[in-house]
Amino acid sequence: MEYFVQQLINGLTLGAVYGLIAIGYTMVYGIIGMINFAHGDIFMIGGFVSIITFMVLGVFGITWVPLALVCMLVMAMAFTGLHGWAVERIGYRALRNAPRLAPLISAIGMSIFLQNYVQLLQGARNKPLPPIISGGIELMTSSEGFTVKLGYMQIIIMVTTTVIMVGFTLMIARTPLGRQQRACEQDMKMARLLGVNVDRTISLTFIMGAALAAAAGLIWLLYYGIIDFYVGFLAGIKAFTAAVLGGIGSLPGAMVGGLLIGVIEVFYAGYFSSAYKDVAVFMILVLVLIFLPTGLIGRPDIEKV
Repeated sequence: MEYFVQQLINGLTLGAVYGLIAIGYTMVYGIIGMINFAHGDIFMIGGFVSIITFMVLGVFGITWVPLALVCMLVMAMAFTGLHGWAVERIGYRALRNAPRLAPLISAIGMSIFLQNYVQLLQGARNKPLPPIISGGIELMTSSEGFTVKLGYMQIIIMVTTTVIMVGFTLMIARTPLGRQQRACEQDMKMARLLGVNVDRTISLTFIMGAALAAAAGLIWLLYYGIIDFYVGFLAGIKAFTAAVLGGIGSLPGAMVGGLLIGVIEVFYAGYFSSAYKDVAVFMILVLVLIFLPTGLIGRPDIEKV
């Protein structure tokens, strides 16, 4: 029982990170109906900017942890937001009305470019980060001496993810920018006729998605203590799986899908084999798409005639 609870905590923590990345996927898809396959690499860039910022702060003698974390988050969001804008401006805007295959190939090309761009700038070696937040709360101990521990970093991840999820949901539901995004999602041509700046709205959506990926990159770095130029590929694929599993285009669905992916991956690695945990994740995706093609929470598309 104690081992099960510990694995559940670990799975929810990992799933929260996947959920943050998946929200960026689903925001972009909800407006332009295309998958930004460079989003995982934006997440990776957020991690690299965070560790570079930490090193620069150390040079200037800034060691107070809350201030350092805020600076790391702000710098990561600023740089990844710029990269998100560049991806939309270079890789998507000119192909917005092209056949679906063209922007898909463009997004994959942007992903490959960003991977190699970071590899050339930072090198191929892993970049470690010393532990910044450690310790936790002991919840229970088994008769064999196994202790269930909820780490402070895990608490921060879950609270941060919940706050971001609620904040973005309220923003889309109740702010002028959210109304413009929903208008573009329903009918881009009509939104433009009604005075919505469609290009600006789409660019802001890419920037917001990149900022979420930056937060996920910082969390990943703090939790695992290491980052490399290739980490965005697999994490991005799993986050995309989470978005599809929950229902692509639905923010709550992206978070639910992320939590499910994290729990499935951790439990399979803990009870069966860590070598095949990714296979288990994608098999669940296949089964869900066979029986629930729109995902767990997604709504079927209504074709306008």
